[in-house]
Amino acid sequence: MSRYYNPQRSRNLYLPGDPKPFRISRSKIDLFCSCPRCFYIDRRLGTGQPPGYPFAINSAVDALLKKEFDSHRKTATKHPIQAHAGLDLIPAQHRLIDEWRENFKGVQATHAASNLIITGAIDDLWIDPEGVYYVVDYKATAKAIPVKALDQEWQDGYKRQMEVYQWLLRQNGLDISDTGYFVYCTGRSEAPSFNARVDFDIHVIPYTGSDDWVESVIQSLHACLNGNEVPAPGPACDYCAYAKAVQGHTSQAQDSLP
Repeated sequence: MSRYYNPQRSRNLYLPGDPKPFRISRSKIDLFCSCPRCFYIDRRLGTGQPPGYPFAINSAVDALLKKEFDSHRKTATKHPIQAHAGLDLIPAQHRLIDEWRENFKGVQATHAASNLIITGAIDDLWIDPEGVYYVVDYKATAKAIPVKALDQEWQDGYKRQMEVYQWLLRQNGLDISDTGYFVYCTGRSEAPSFNARVDFDIHVIPYTGSDDWVESVIQSLHACLNGNEVPAPGPACDYCAYAKAVQGHTSQAQDSLP
């Protein structure tokens, strides 16, 4: 992993006063919500959090789901997952759907007051008979008990993710429902044997939220970027806690030297 991680980036840095629009991804908005210090050090100073390893199984599930829903998108028919959930929705046919799902491109909207370009790549978009769109996000995991609700604190980031997508699509002129859906696929680990196959329990979890907070957070992170002091860390930031502990150990070691 170390050969791919650049601890001191010199590109994609925010420069106060630069007239060029600066891109902020949905994930960086979430980073700011979690830890303003890590956000500032990343976007202003060029040192981002070390990346985690990619979840290849999750990516495979995403790709396969997109293929399935795309086959029904072409024929304007309901996917069995939608039918089983009792939803009067079908995969949306939109000329920009492929672009909106593309990583590093996605849905884009310029926030004029801050000159920031906000971006985020959605997993899917469904539509009802009245022409209202519904943001959809795919999730995959493996647990003893299938995930059927978003009732854990660590899932709050998923909710913010959904709401940023809704905000972005509204900025692009779409009639977006406050309700979005998570297609949650939980791999079964209790099977008696592997046999080169993992079965999944699939649950469609509705989530009704609000994107009212997005505007104010964009303004706050813009003010953070233009500040000249590194902000305080987030209260639950593991990275900052680790860095503080390492710094303390290093100082103690230096003090003990003759």
